[in-house]
Amino acid sequence: MLVGEENVSRHADPGTPSINAGVQAAVRIAVGAAVVAAAAWVAWEFMAALVWAAVIAIATWPLYNRLAAIGGKRSQILAPLCFTLVLACFVIVPTMLLARRVAEGSGALLASLNTLGLNGIAAPSWLSRLPHAGQLLDQWWRENLSDPNALVVWLRRVNLESLATWAGSLGGAMLRRVLELLTMLLALFIALRDGAWLALRFRVLVRNLLGVQGENLLITFVDAIRATANGTVAASLVKGGVFWLAFVITGVPHPLLFGATMALFSIIPFGAWIILIASAASLLVVNDAPLASAGLGVFGSAVLLIMDHLIQPVLIGGAARLPFLLVLIGIIGGMRSLGLLGLFIGPAIMAALLTIGREWIRASNS
Repeated sequence: MLVGEENVSRHADPGTPSINAGVQAAVRIAVGAAVVAAAAWVAWEFMAALVWAAVIAIATWPLYNRLAAIGGKRSQILAPLCFTLVLACFVIVPTMLLARRVAEGSGALLASLNTLGLNGIAAPSWLSRLPHAGQLLDQWWRENLSDPNALVVWLRRVNLESLATWAGSLGGAMLRRVLELLTMLLALFIALRDGAWLALRFRVLVRNLLGVQGENLLITFVDAIRATANGTVAASLVKGGVFWLAFVITGVPHPLLFGATMALFSIIPFGAWIILIASAASLLVVNDAPLASAGLGVFGSAVLLIMDHLIQPVLIGGAARLPFLLVLIGIIGGMRSLGLLGLFIGPAIMAALLTIGREWIRASNS
């Protein structure tokens, strides 16, 4: 008898104890869960970048499909590469323009600091005309800021060691953000290139694990993410256009740059408020126009409150077929829990919750 036959007959011996199929399944599940947990632990630093890539790929997939169909088979690499680079430019170009403006103003800032050391900060002419507290504020300004000796004493209180530590931590944080951005762009390119294959495999996996209800839940989740992204982008563009017009009317320096930055920063939590405060401050400090600054602040606050808490939830809820209250809770609660990612994940979770509730009600009625 051959050795192989002897081994086969030995394994086929009915007297040999065999592992129960249920135990084997449990072991496979445990090993698979351990591998997934280990992979998540290793990739945790890049998890936000990967989730961002998935969200952007889901949101832009219909548009990408239309553009990729124009190039045919030749666009299998070129189309996702160009699409990824174009999306990157929407983030990088406004940031570079803003940094350039800041760099151009650094020379004037240094000259102003030298002047402040000699002459102090002159009180603005409108300060004393403020009602009730104008005279007191003007007197305090002249005693503490207009006096160069008092200003130098205040500047000496600055802890240079803490400032150097803060600058070093800021540099490390910026380097980490650049690495996350590059990781996100690479993951986005792969998701666009292999999106159809990845979507099919993931859909089959969910169907095998959770059945048809799980597949419907996945479709609802994806549709909610896409609707949230479309509604957010539409609201951001509207904000950028409205504020660009307001910046032109009130005389804000560089209104086009401020308007484009407003449209970009509107996606970030409280980003639009930062641009509004900066533009109103520029009117007050650079143009010495307190009325225009106050008017822009009041008008901008009203626009942002209406857009953030009424128009944007309506846009998202209409596309995702979600009630207004669930959309509002998903947006605000998601951003409080997950940051900027929560803006997209929060409404999707609310949509999944609504889908599960409808499935339970349908099952109980039947």
